[in-house]
Amino acid sequence: MTDCCLLCKGEQVSFFCQDQGSRMGRSRDFYRCSHCLLIFTDPAHRLSAEEELERYEQHENDPSDPDYREFLSQAFDPLNEKLSPGRYGLDFGSGPGPTLSVMLEEAGHSVDLYDIFYAKNREVFDKKYDFITTTETAEHLYDPRFEFERLWECLKPGGWLAVMTRLAPSEPDPDRFLNWHYKNDDTHVVFYACETFKWMGRYWGTEPEFNPGDVILFCKPGE
Repeated sequence: MTDCCLLCKGEQVSFFCQDQGSRMGRSRDFYRCSHCLLIFTDPAHRLSAEEELERYEQHENDPSDPDYREFLSQAFDPLNEKLSPGRYGLDFGSGPGPTLSVMLEEAGHSVDLYDIFYAKNREVFDKKYDFITTTETAEHLYDPRFEFERLWECLKPGGWLAVMTRLAPSEPDPDRFLNWHYKNDDTHVVFYACETFKWMGRYWGTEPEFNPGDVILFCKPGE
């Protein structure tokens, strides 16, 4: 395991629990940071890149699927309300069937895509954006500190970062976590509580805005 938290880099990390078997029949050890409340798997228990991609290939993300659009509207609606017309954004973790970007473009915005498997456009990290979305992606990050810091760097002052990921229980209760369906997906390796995002807000000098559907918005302070 790592000697420090993957997000806050604090050393208040301890063994939390062991899952005796997820969808792929493997046990995983989980660790918890008592400072920012991030929960993460032992890096030794991660899938290989080939196994991870195989799982994503099973996803059926279709921009024409009204149910999928309704699901993503939980992120689209509160973010679009914050944006003036014609903004320029990035969809980080766009996946095999980019859809939120389509919805934002239909609303008059321009959107770049990045995905480590499906749209590995590294040049996006040399640009500045009015908004960045990352929906159902944060839980897959092997190095959340690095990824969130470079996204924050790409965001213009006054810009918005929208994160959508299921919130883990804040209580240090291994049984409750082990009974939580969201941790059963082997590609999910980090889990954030409300306090985790509050820590991120303090680190960035802003206040997280919590919305229904476990959507968290951050506004980057102006210069």
